[in-house]
Amino acid sequence: MDREMDLAKRAKIIEWLKTEIVDQVAHLLKGIWEGSHHKMVDGLASLVAYCYILGRRLGISLHSLDEAVLEKMKKHRQDGHQLEEWYGDISALEEHLRKR
Repeated sequence: MDREMDLAKRAKIIEWLKTEIVDQVAHLLKGIWEGSHHKMVDGLASLVAYCYILGRRLGISLHSLDEAVLEKMKKHRQDGHQLEEWYGDISALEEHLRKR
């Protein structure tokens, strides 16, 4: 019985986190629309945090998620992604993550 309750609790938390991510996307988009720096930063910070927490609830370690993001940035940089070519965003994020 405890195992079933634990599974139900875990499923409920995962569903809640998914709704929080959608809610924060809406918060971010409203912030962009309004030109509110505070809302944009708050929405982005919440999105990043909830994505990490969702990954953890799904059994993905924070470290492995960081490594996956770094690997993805490396591939985008090597493939000549437009954000890298135009603004250097990919290498900037890669450097930021490596310095942590």
